[in-house]
Amino acid sequence: MTTPKKHIFLLTVLFLFTMTASVFAQDAPKPKASPAQTATGKVGAANITIAYSSPAVKGRTIWGGLEAYGKPWRAGANEATTFTTDKDIKVEGKTLKAGKYSVFMVPGETEWQVIFNTETGQWGTKRGGGANFDPANNALTVTVKPKKLDQLNERLVYDITNKGFSLKWEYVEVPVAIK
Repeated sequence: MTTPKKHIFLLTVLFLFTMTASVFAQDAPKPKASPAQTATGKVGAANITIAYSSPAVKGRTIWGGLEAYGKPWRAGANEATTFTTDKDIKVEGKTLKAGKYSVFMVPGETEWQVIFNTETGQWGTKRGGGANFDPANNALTVTVKPKKLDQLNERLVYDITNKGFSLKWEYVEVPVAIK
């Protein structure tokens, strides 16, 4: 037969074990709504890296809805998307010096602006909304034509090829030529 002290001790150990297990269960990491992604590739002699967060469509209208036409956007989610090149390159025929830039885009129904800004590391939007960049730090702005896609891209993705890079999200692809 066990004594009351042993019962209390066993109940206390059981209680502490249960509490510890529940505390650790609460600390389990949850998948991010817009996980961080990196696209890397080579265009000519230049090594290109695009670091971005990849949001999902989730049944929403993205272009002209969640992301308004004519307003600068952080070109991803969370922190501002970054673009790094280790060599000087020509983006849509205009020179971009080697370095690291934040990328912002201004979506439009028939054309988009792609903005390379020298400020990096900032959150992508300002408090109260709007893209978080100072236009005085724009190193280069180019205009490109979006393409309609037949298939839905649920998650935003950047692809780098030997001809440049493209953003694909929802039913839109935004190609940017690099030489």
